[in-house]
Order: sequence, then structure tokens, then C-alpha cells
Amino acid sequence: MREKPLSKIGEELLRLRHGLSRTSEHRSPAVGFGIDSELASGFLDDNLSPQQQVQLAHEVAGMLPFHWSQTNSYASVMSQIMNHVGSQQKLMRWLDGFPGLPRLTARLYVVMGLLDEFSDRPAVVTALREFREQTPVPPGLQGCLLPETDDETLAGLAFRIEEHLADQEMDKAVEIALATTDFLRRVAPRATELDPSVDDMGELMTHSQQDIQDAAAEAGS
Repeated sequence: MREKPLSKIGEELLRLRHGLSRTSEHRSPAVGFGIDSELASGFLDDNLSPQQQVQLAHEVAGMLPFHWSQTNSYASVMSQIMNHVGSQQKLMRWLDGFPGLPRLTARLYVVMGLLDEFSDRPAVVTALREFREQTPVPPGLQGCLLPETDDETLAGLAFRIEEHLADQEMDKAVEIALATTDFLRRVAPRATELDPSVDDMGELMTHSQQDIQDAAAEAGS
């Protein structure tokens, strides 16, 4: 994972996301999903074998989309793991060290974090709106956008990505993430004309797009 996209996201990657019809708090993990308490304890004690770390990384990645619906016990374990690595950003960096589901999940959350960061920037919203006046439904985003473009548009796309992660539909999550980064890359020049402070948005989206493509190919998604 490139460091620049990760450095640009806020610390609150795991947040309650509002979608087109429901919110992330209504999700619950499938039977069998969870975090092994012994693995978590070993991780907190820095006493896991490489193979055990791989297993834990997969379990943590699998539980991330349910951060608002976890039981108190799982929420406590996740909080301890988060505190041990230092922050949500550092958790994503840790997950990125494990190919497959952990790495792909981390990179998708970085994209979601970027969408949250740019979601309410007036210049970005204006550029998105102008683009959609010519292309109401950008390629790959059919069924993902409401007709009106506002400061909830990008947050809604982040919700869609996380929703597919929760449903274990990795291909769909990747498709929306790639279509969204391409959408933002296209409007970046116009957004920069309106507000020079977002002049790195195109670069961030290009890098994130490549990061996701690489991780998805590696994971077989």
C-alpha cells in the first residue's frame, strides 16, 4: 500500500455509514465469524507465530464491516487490538502486510477513508455535480447513486463498498471502489480549478486504484 493515500485519511475509518436505505448498524456477521480470543491474547502479548498472525489478520478483516454491530466482547477485543497497534491507520497498515482478504480489505478501507475526507469539500461536490450533468450515471456505478449530488454522495459510495464487504461480495466491493476512484480521478482537474487545496485528489485516486487492483489480483477477486 502506498503511504500517501494512507496518510491522507482521517483516524476515524470505522464509522457508522449511512446508505441509501439502511445503515451499517443493522448488519450482523454470519455464523462462524469472530475473533479467536486465544489468538487475540497472543497478539497482545506479541507471542503469535507467523501462521497465527495470518489467521488473526483474516479474522480481524472479516469483522471490520460489522464494527457497529459486534457484541460487547468482540468490540472489546477489537478495541484492544486497535490500541495495541496504535491507531486505525496503523491497523490498516498491519492488515496490509497479509496478502488476500486482509490486504484487500485494508486498501478498500483506505479508499473509504478518502471518500469520507473529500465527501463534504464544496469544490469536489461541485465538480461531481457538473460531471453528472453530462454523465448522470458514471461507468460502473449503476444503482449506487441517488439523482441528487451533494455532500452525502461519496459517503454513500463508501457505504456501498462496506456493505458488499459485509456480505462477503468482494468482487462487487472492488468494482465499486475502482469505479469510484475512476470517477474522482476524472473530476479532479475541475475540483482543483475550484479549490487548489484538493490538487492531490487525482494522484491519490490513481494510487489507490492501482493498490486495489494489485491486491484484488493477488486475492483472486
